[in-house]
Amino acid sequence: MFEFLAFAFNVVLYQPLFNSLVLLYNFIPGHDFGIAVIVLTLVIKIALYPLSLKSVESQRVMQKFQPKIQEIQKKYKDDKEKQAKEMMELYKTEKINPFSGLFLALIQLPILIALYSVFWNGLKPEQLTNLYGFVSNPGQINAIFLGIADLSKANFVLAILAGITQFFQTKMLMPKIQKSQTGGSDFANIMQSQMSYFMPVMTVIILLSLPSALGLYWTSSGIFSIIQQYLIIKRQDKIKNA
Repeated sequence: MFEFLAFAFNVVLYQPLFNSLVLLYNFIPGHDFGIAVIVLTLVIKIALYPLSLKSVESQRVMQKFQPKIQEIQKKYKDDKEKQAKEMMELYKTEKINPFSGLFLALIQLPILIALYSVFWNGLKPEQLTNLYGFVSNPGQINAIFLGIADLSKANFVLAILAGITQFFQTKMLMPKIQKSQTGGSDFANIMQSQMSYFMPVMTVIILLSLPSALGLYWTSSGIFSIIQQYLIIKRQDKIKNA
């Protein structure tokens, strides 16, 4: 079973991403590896656009019905079973999918793992013999980005940039939780605030020990996602106000 999963991972994700990256590297003027990573990131974001659209739409609906969700949580705070039942009924009635964002994250996780393998092993000259027949072997790949950063090694600046883009991307779609009548913040508000900082910090910590090509991918993906989310939200608001 494990061998089959490893084979499927190699055929479906690793090889296509590896060959696409080398193909882009061959065609980009100056053979800038970082530019190839950014273009590959854009291609991946375009491929995942339908899922991203569904995720953003679902998060926007969650924002809209956040007051009702809080009301249910407050009303049945001592009856978790009833609270869960009422929440599921609300999701069903309003056609809300609370797991759409999680589904997108689960789809992207194998891609991240495959890219990690590409950036960790794919830059080795011996790996370039495993290219598709239509992809030219460049002999070796120069991992320098814009003549400054070596993307085969960890980079503090790219890790920080990835964390910053992660923060703003999360804040854009985070439901606005109202304060309680006493003026203080409830538990959900506190947890939401903590998570908005926790994930970017964890992103930075993780990327500090990985090839910075992954940090460049994460940063580029975050920037493209922010632009994508802005355009989707703007379009939805335009349709709503029409």
